[in-house]
Amino acid sequence: MQTSFRLFAGIIALSLSAAGWAGDSATRTAHAKGEPAETLQQAVTNMREYNAKLEALLAKDELTAMEMHEVHMLTYTLENALQKIQADLVETAEVLEEVHIASETGKPEVVKEKGQVYLQATGTLVP
Repeated sequence: MQTSFRLFAGIIALSLSAAGWAGDSATRTAHAKGEPAETLQQAVTNMREYNAKLEALLAKDELTAMEMHEVHMLTYTLENALQKIQADLVETAEVLEEVHIASETGKPEVVKEKGQVYLQATGTLVP
């Protein structure tokens, strides 16, 4: 009888905890958006600021519940920044490939034009 009750209680506990996982990530994260990162400059600025906040929290010996919540909330802004940086880097890689191909095929005008686009984009990341 005792074993049956424990088994039943375990199944209920697993069912309830699994129900929390069942929602898709859009539903799970709908409660917070974080700071926007509409430009690469804004994404880099947010990343610097929020990385510093995260670093300060991680430097503590122990994290309180409130500090865990702070980490949770600041990760939304960091995720937004990373998504923007990643999207822009994909575009920047395509531009660099144009520079590469133009350099192989003897097109100095394309090299100069696209090279400047590349430098402008990466200058935000690597000043």
